[in-house]
Amino acid sequence: MKRIAIIGSGRGDNFEAIVKYFSEKNVEITCLSDNINSDILICAKKLGIKNKYLPFEENAEYFGARNFDLIVLCEYAQNLPDDVLELGKFINIHPSLLPAFKGKDAISRSYMSGVKVSGVTVHWVTDELDGGKIIAQYPILIPNLMHFDEFESEIYKLEDILYPKVIECILEDKVFDFADLIVSTCNSTCSGKCSENDNGGCGCH
Repeated sequence: MKRIAIIGSGRGDNFEAIVKYFSEKNVEITCLSDNINSDILICAKKLGIKNKYLPFEENAEYFGARNFDLIVLCEYAQNLPDDVLELGKFINIHPSLLPAFKGKDAISRSYMSGVKVSGVTVHWVTDELDGGKIIAQYPILIPNLMHFDEFESEIYKLEDILYPKVIECILEDKVFDFADLIVSTCNSTCSGKCSENDNGGCGCH
């Protein structure tokens, strides 16, 4: 069995998509948060996922005593230091085609810049903000008449599809290929966040 930790500070928008993707696979998920009242912890409890409040200053002790195959960041607000990053494999997802638009508000900054192609990047975590080696990217075209809300929705939808596939490739020691990116079965109005439109989700989006 593979063991992954998902660590976030707020909503952890990709958390439920990852949990659903691995629900019938031989993977154990632990949800961690440095915010005891975070939505990601609430969502984990509703989904029956092992969860723990983990203060930032306890990261080194916690990860040093455990052997996760992968640690997945989902909107984690803190910059992890080298002594923690040395204790495992850490990945993050960013809503732009890195190295463009690093940091906060990447979706709005890329849209307002007028670029015609943006997308999503999964990368290894280093002490440099959004500066780790790129694992996978996938593009989104931005037509002239695309509204911001539509663009933002497409980014979130792509994140929910891409992140679980890349995680699976890493766990299976495979190189991600564009052909591995499955087509979402969601309808075009739910933006990939079906928990908003059915009774099966925890509603954490």
